[in-house]
Amino acid sequence: MSPTSPSAPDPAALAVLPRLAQLSNAVTRGRLAERAAEAAGLTLDRPATGVLLTLHTAGRALRIGEIADRMQVVGPHVTRQVQALERRGLVRRVGDPQDRRASLIEPTPEGAAAVDRYAGSLIGWFTETIGHWPEQDRADLGRLLGRLADDVTARLTALEETQDPPAR
Repeated sequence: MSPTSPSAPDPAALAVLPRLAQLSNAVTRGRLAERAAEAAGLTLDRPATGVLLTLHTAGRALRIGEIADRMQVVGPHVTRQVQALERRGLVRRVGDPQDRRASLIEPTPEGAAAVDRYAGSLIGWFTETIGHWPEQDRADLGRLLGRLADDVTARLTALEETQDPPAR
């Protein structure tokens, strides 16, 4: 079923939409990302923090295009963020062993430490928020959120592949 399909949605699935909106609004209104950045001592805007977090979760150096794909943004946007992060000494370019013409981006030790503090602050906040939940509920949440994120990403990727590819 496409997003514009006229068939009636499953009521249980439909009930999720207002809850997703509630969660998104609460996180935005509560300035959770900004609070985590402040706690980590980061004075970066959200897109720059997103680049650092993307590199952190990748666990390896990435090309600009790979960062853009993972963040689901266009390459020039990432290039500007990487340049700003380079000026601040938080990321550096390294040679791509597969292609001498290309470079990979990796966090510097300072960038890695900053994103570790940021991620730790976010994880700590959510851990405290659901700390009173039974262990099985916490495990189920992690498993189901991972599954939802994977399925949504796969579905959107398939949708993009059937349409004209966006300019990068």
